[in-house]
Formats: sequence, C-alpha cells, structure tokens
Amino acid sequence: MRHLLPRTEDRTEDRTVSSRCPPRGSFSLVNMLNPQRSLSELPKMSAASQVERAVLEASRRFSMPTPGLESQLKQENFILGSSTMDQVKGVLTLQGEALTQADVNLKVAKSSQVLHFQFREDKQWKLQQIQDARNHVNQALQLLGSHDESYHFKTGAEVNKLMDAVMLQLTRARNRLTTPASMTLPELATSGVMKMFTPPMPGDVMVNFYINLSKLCLTVYQLHVLPPNTTKNFKPAGSSVLHNPGTMFELNSNRFEVSHVHKVECVVPWLNDTLVFFTISLQLCQQLKDKISVFSSFWNYRPF
Repeated sequence: MRHLLPRTEDRTEDRTVSSRCPPRGSFSLVNMLNPQRSLSELPKMSAASQVERAVLEASRRFSMPTPGLESQLKQENFILGSSTMDQVKGVLTLQGEALTQADVNLKVAKSSQVLHFQFREDKQWKLQQIQDARNHVNQALQLLGSHDESYHFKTGAEVNKLMDAVMLQLTRARNRLTTPASMTLPELATSGVMKMFTPPMPGDVMVNFYINLSKLCLTVYQLHVLPPNTTKNFKPAGSSVLHNPGTMFELNSNRFEVSHVHKVECVVPWLNDTLVFFTISLQLCQQLKDKISVFSSFWNYRPF
C-alpha cells in the first residue's frame, strides 16, 4: 500500500507531536517469514513505517494552531443549503476546529418572513468533535513515537500490544467524526450555541452545529408552545442527534413541541481525507498484526 501514502516533507514544524518517521526497512514478504529473522526486527519492516506514515498523514489534515498565531489559520467558507428546500440557508466559516462566523437565513413556516442571524463578533463556536478526533490521532502518534529507532521489540506480543493501543486511539478518533453527540432539546436550548447570535434567537427557534462523517451540518428547529391546559398527551423525548417534528419537551415550566425541522449540510474535503487515512491506518495496523501472527506460527511450528 506504499503508493497510498504520500511522501512527507518538512511541513510539520508547528506540530505538538513528534512526526519523525523511522526509515523504511528493506524487508520483503519472503524475508519477513524467514524463521532466521528474529521478532526483534519486525518493527523495522516497511509495514511498521507505513503505519506511522499513514497516521501522520491523518494528523496533518487537522490544522494545528501555533500559540499566539491562531488567527493565521486558514479560513474556509461553506455554503449550506438544500436542492429540495429553501427554508434554511447558511454560510459558515470554519477555521481549524472552530466556527468563527455563521450567517443563517430562516424562512418562517406558513409565512413569507425571513429571519436573519449571525455570530456575534466576539464569539466563535468550537467543534468538540474535531478537537477530540485530533487529540486521539496525536495520542496514536505519541504511541508510535514512544520508542526510538534503536529500540528492539522482544516479542510479537509486544508489537501487537502497541498496534492494539494505536488502533484504539484511531477508532476513537474516527468515531468522534462519525457519531455526533446526542442531546435532549432542553440541553440544546440551554447550551452556549444559543447565545452566539445577534440578534438573539427567538424563543421558538433553536439551532445546532455538528460533524457527521465528512459533513458540516446545521439543524434548525421551529417550535410552538403547548397550551397549559392542553389535552394532548405530553411525552418528553430523550436524547437524539436529530429530533423529528412532533417531539415534545419541557423547559422553565413551559411545554414545547417541534413543528418543523430543517437540516442543511456541506462536505468538508479535508475531513473526508482524514477519514480515508483513518481507514488506511487501521488496515495497515491489522495487516502488521496478521503478518506477526503468521511469522509467530511459523516460528513455533515443530514438525517433529
């Protein structure tokens, strides 16, 4: 899979995690399975350096701010909309892991009125999913760099233990991007994101931002207040990534029902690249474990 792993140049001076890749070994598959080769030389195989190179490429997809120079991070503008609806349109500015600007237009249901909201100039919204995923990738890199190039692994089990730890961090990183956090509607209503906008959001509108796979998503909920003496069966909903129309909840002694839900999204190309490198890294880790298993079985085989 060497052709899947681009050469890495000196572009990581601002990384907080060491990005030194060990030199590629000269082992072929035949040499790898040769019982005369000791297990202590397994980490020198090209497969080991490919694992670290793939994880490094995944980490490079995240913009790492240099302390004091956060404003120099590249800003990317994303237009969120839908070809099948025009109730919600948005322009979001992503800078690393933070939404620094948001401009949202909402066409009120059963009305021609258009509401316009934008982030306050002194506010930005940090996307915790991106930050957590980046931290897990950096932990994987730290694990891979925990031994210097002169270190010799003593057993295949020791290498497998390292690969399992790396795979755990990579899986957690991938899961943070593929599995948005579930929230109840009262939690969303009282979250910091509702205090980001000017003019302030009206009491019958709520918004949420999150990452789903490689997409930046914006969800807008329109609500109506249930009368105190309503005979409607009130059943508050639990946590969910996306709440459907008809969902009910209670907040500050008032009962609400979701009348309309609008979701718009846009693909973030570098998040897509990140997920690809997560998959490659996990596959390479598993392949290295499989090779060690084959080698160990061959080593332990006794024909007599």
